[in-house]
Amino acid sequence: MADSPVEPGGTRAAPERIEAAAGAEAEPVVPQLVAPPPRVVVKADLLPAVSLVSLISLLGLPIGWVWSRLAPPQESVLGLQGRLTPLLVEGYHGFDAIAIFALLAFAAGLLTSSVLWLVRRRRGPVLLIAGALGSVVASWLGVQLGASFAGGLYAMPANPQLGDLITVAPEVGTYWVLLVQPLAFALGYGLAASWNGLDDLGRRLG
Repeated sequence: MADSPVEPGGTRAAPERIEAAAGAEAEPVVPQLVAPPPRVVVKADLLPAVSLVSLISLLGLPIGWVWSRLAPPQESVLGLQGRLTPLLVEGYHGFDAIAIFALLAFAAGLLTSSVLWLVRRRRGPVLLIAGALGSVVASWLGVQLGASFAGGLYAMPANPQLGDLITVAPEVGTYWVLLVQPLAFALGYGLAASWNGLDDLGRRLG
């Protein structure tokens, strides 16, 4: 058995335990490997985002066409100075036209968010902003093209007379509906991101 170290004075040196200084943290024996937090990718997603804005804008064509077929026209009477007066409950069709367009835009926004969420390698705020901008343009095109399509379906008569019953094409009477589709897109994309729970939204898994 090895002898214990002996001090010059002849006494044995007892082993002592050195306590860590107060407030000092013990270093781990095995270093922990921690992945750096993911950063927002802007430059790589910028060009695809511009393409997505143009692509989503094309949704205004089917939205406007479907709306022109679903929105009811107004039966109105031609009065003095070319003034049109809707008959009784026909005036409610103005609200119907707005409600139908809002429902179509809301459905288009949710559908667009679902499709773009499947693009795993581009998930992030850049794609969210691009989808919202494209949705605004799509809604604006839908209003304009829908009015043109409806005007072709319910054209004014060639020589209307005072007191004639005229079918007036539907129209969207407010531009507040332009916010429905981008809000629906942001809602769908935000719910998917919160449900995902990953720091990078799963981009590195794609």
